[in-house]
Order: sequence, then structure tokens, then C-alpha cells
Amino acid sequence: MKQILVASDFSNSAGNALAYALSLAQILKMEIAVLHAIHPTEGINNSTYNAIFIEDYYAKKRLALKEWVEAVRPNDEYKEIPVKAICDVGFLRSVITKYIEYYDVSFLVMGITGATGIKGIVGSNASMAVTKMRIPTLIVPLESTLPSVPVITLATDFKTARLSVKDVKALNQILKVSSPKKLEVLHISEKEIDAKVIKNGEKKLKDQLPSVEINFNYMDDEGKTSNGIIDFIETHETDILCLVKRNHNIIYRLFASSTVNEILNKSVKAVMVLHE
Repeated sequence: MKQILVASDFSNSAGNALAYALSLAQILKMEIAVLHAIHPTEGINNSTYNAIFIEDYYAKKRLALKEWVEAVRPNDEYKEIPVKAICDVGFLRSVITKYIEYYDVSFLVMGITGATGIKGIVGSNASMAVTKMRIPTLIVPLESTLPSVPVITLATDFKTARLSVKDVKALNQILKVSSPKKLEVLHISEKEIDAKVIKNGEKKLKDQLPSVEINFNYMDDEGKTSNGIIDFIETHETDILCLVKRNHNIIYRLFASSTVNEILNKSVKAVMVLHE
């Protein structure tokens, strides 16, 4: 069975991310794996005593994670969802990378504190995941919950409108939570584009997502892309914003600047980051 991988640091934001993942797993009929990375030097100092009893420390960590998971999902409606808790020693990036090599993980879910957004944790785990890793990653602000019929928006540009196989797979999976499948597409253009480019771009997306009802929207990039995206999220009541991070497109440059920080700082909606 396919899995949703949730990264946990025992925080409230991680707990909300797990709750969000449980809602997704219930609809998508998936398992959940909750992963906690134990820092290589955690629980160890220079004393021989700690070196001898480090395995006891790890065992207590594993027990603590299991208890934390059960505390987050007290609702009986989630009891049927298979959930496993894993503690592994290492840096989070290497621990996640090792795990997804052996298991069929559809996407990674991570929480952030929406009051400060990703801007407050630049260089942290969430920032590392969206910039360094090649797995679809759902970033869930502390205030975000999954509604019964979510509105999903894909922000893209037609220069790189051809989605990868992984992109299409991840999008189709997340679109299953909307019934019937519906997708708002926000095209961001650096300059005015002609009707032929628009027509070709729309056709490519329709061909790649044939079973999805797509509504196309257009926005000019006037140097303040984040404001335009935030306005669109609010006016179209978007619940999950999907961004395709691909070299040299507008979305990639959002991650290379402070714009993505602003988006996550201003929005309490979930953001799905796809990679080429």
C-alpha cells in the first residue's frame, strides 16, 4: 500500500501535519509512516555511561513517538488507518532519503508554524525539504485543516507546462480529495503572451490530466508575484496550492528569492511542492 510520510519533531505544527495527513489517508486509502530523526549526537556526551546506555535512550525515543502518534489521532474515524512510527539515527534529509528508497512513498508531509511561516525557519527542515529533496512535499501551516471538498490550485507557466510523470502522479493523487476532480490553474506570465501559446499550453495540461476539470486563470508577473498568488488564493478560496519547482521557470525563482517565504508567511493554506 502507498504511504504518506510525515516528519515529526513532536511539535504542535508536526501534530497538525499528522492530523492533515490522516484526513488525506482516509480519502486516498493510504498508510501513514511517521518518521523522527534522532540527531547523531543526541543522547550522547563524553561519559562512558551514556555511550553504554544509548540503546536505552533510543528505545525511549521510539516509545515516545508511538505515544505521541496515538495522542494526535484520538478520533475513532482514523483508527482503521495503518500508522507506523519510526525513529532512525541521522540527519533528517539522509533519514528520509534512506526511507523512501525502500518504501512506496507518495509524498512527504511537514508542518510549519504559520504565524511566522517558512521565513522564520529558513535553513530548517521544511526549507531543506522543498529546496534540496526530490519528493512531492506538502507543507502544512499550523492553522491549516483539510476541508471536505478542498479547492486545489496549480501555479505554473507555459514555458515548462509539460509536467513530469511524477508531477502528474502526485497531482492526480492529491486531486482525488476533490470530487469530481477539479483544478484551478494559475498561469504566471513575465510578459504578454499570444493566443497560440495560451492555447498550446492549455492543451498540454488537458492532455496530461484528461480526467480533471481544469479552469485556467492568468496573471502577469509585475515584480510582486507573491501578492498576486495570495490574492488569487483568497479570492478563489484555494485550500492547497501546488507549485512545480523546475529550473529556470518562474516558480523556481520564487524559491531562489524571498517570494515563497512571503507566500507561506501570508497564507495559512497548505502548499504542495512538486519537483522535476
